[in-house]
Order: sequence, then C-alpha cells, then structure tokens
Amino acid sequence: MTDARRVVLDRIRAALAAAPAAPVEVPRDYDRVPAAGPGDAERFTRVVCEYRARVLDVAATGIAATVAGLLAPGARVVIPPGLPADWVTGLDVAADSAEKPLGVTELDRAHAVVTGCAVGIAATGTIVLDAGPAQGRRALTLVPDHHICVMFTDQIVDTVPQAFAAVDPGRPRRTPAARCRRSGR
Repeated sequence: MTDARRVVLDRIRAALAAAPAAPVEVPRDYDRVPAAGPGDAERFTRVVCEYRARVLDVAATGIAATVAGLLAPGARVVIPPGLPADWVTGLDVAADSAEKPLGVTELDRAHAVVTGCAVGIAATGTIVLDAGPAQGRRALTLVPDHHICVMFTDQIVDTVPQAFAAVDPGRPRRTPAARCRRSGR
C-alpha cells in the first residue's frame, strides 16, 4: 500500500471512529402534507415559465381550440392512447398504441405531441408523466419538437413528496420527467 493511500485510509478510519455506533434516525415525515386540494397553480406557472415553457389558462371546453392555435396549419400531432379525442378535434393526428407503436421516423415527422400528465409540482415546475392514460410512452415526449401538455389545476400539488403520493401506485415507479423542455413559440 502506498503512503498516500495509507494516509487517506487512516483519516477515514479516524473520522468513522467518531461516528455513532447505531444509525441515526432521520425523520422522514417532513413535507408530507397531504394534498388536501389543488396545489398552487400560480406558483407552478411562475416556476415552469422560468424554463421557457409557455402556460395558457383555458377552460376545458377551449382545449381543442387552444391546441389548434398553438400549431401551424396542417401540423401533424402525435397522441398517446387514452387522450380525449375532443382535445385534438380537426387536427392531423398520428395515434400511438401498444399494438401499433409509432416508429422514430413517424415521431420525427410530427410537429408536436399532445399529452395529459399524472401531476404537476408547483415547487419545482415539474410535469410528472408516468405512462398512464393520455400520457403514453416516454419516446412520444422526447422525439417531436414540441410537447403540448394539458394539465388541470386539480392535478397540481405543491411538493415532490405530494407528487409521489398522488401518482397511481400501479404505475411503474420511475424518476419523474424533470422540468420541461422549451415547448415552442
């Protein structure tokens, strides 16, 4: 063993000697406030806009018109299984499915993807996608240049622990899609 290595290991041993014999209990109930209602939608908007995303507040009846207004005429959009058809009324749609998944070439030809989401986190500006209904598989949100995500205010929670508590426990646990990339115009 080299002298330098011995010195480093001796320092580590000395530091560990002062450590408590039993593991220290760290309380994990902090920030576990139950989601008793919608999170702070204004805070979510402010934080997500710091990432150059665009947020539009529309009534449920205006979703289709808003989505269409974000796209150039004739733009092709990809949609995941379970996306409400009335969100993309009158658009050129390529529908992805488990039985017939769209390939990378087809996804690359699309101008945008339109999805829903599992939850939004106000504190971080994160949109959580868990591959649930109206969200689709990960490739759908990575390949097209623009991601139009429809989120309702009751899907917004304040903190990350609240988001993990809110996602469907039957869905695979993966790290949420962090932040959002620039969503266009």
